Amino acid sequence: MKIGITGHQRLEDPGDWEWVISEINHILTSVSKPFVGVSSLAIGADQVFANAVLKCGEKLIAIIPFVGYELTFSEGYERQQYLLLLNQAMTVDILPKMDSEQESYFAAGKKVVDTVELLIAVWNGKPAKGLGGTADVVNYAVRSRKNTIHLNPISHIVSNIFF
Repeated sequence: MKIGITGHQRLEDPGDWEWVISEINHILTSVSKPFVGVSSLAIGADQVFANAVLKCGEKLIAIIPFVGYELTFSEGYERQQYLLLLNQAMTVDILPKMDSEQESYFAAGKKVVDTVELLIAVWNGKPAKGLGGTADVVNYAVRSRKNTIHLNPISHIVSNIFF
């Protein structure tokens, strides 16, 4: 089984990450093994998920939006964490760059959805701030009839969208 992630890079209340981490760990320890995690390795939800997958001893597939993606991370800790996870991925799929970074991010999000049987969405329920944001990927997953577990970091409610 392949499980993917879409989600926010930052949360309004950074303290909500503890709840997100706990819920992702709960989901991953509840599914049948083996499984493969699929992530674009962005800061926030993607990296939390990738770390949890690896902690479970499972394999990771990285879907990277474009060549040079690492330069979008702040120098130092954020970039180091990205490169560390990238180096632990079993497979790395680097997509061709689109006309804009936002289009590239959306293409990567759609590729994650298309690749997996189950999507975990760390989403506050609000519209995307730009093309390819979490809301866009969740809407694509719903249109694609992809089984999705929605973790709302504001309300701390877990809901399932299963087809």
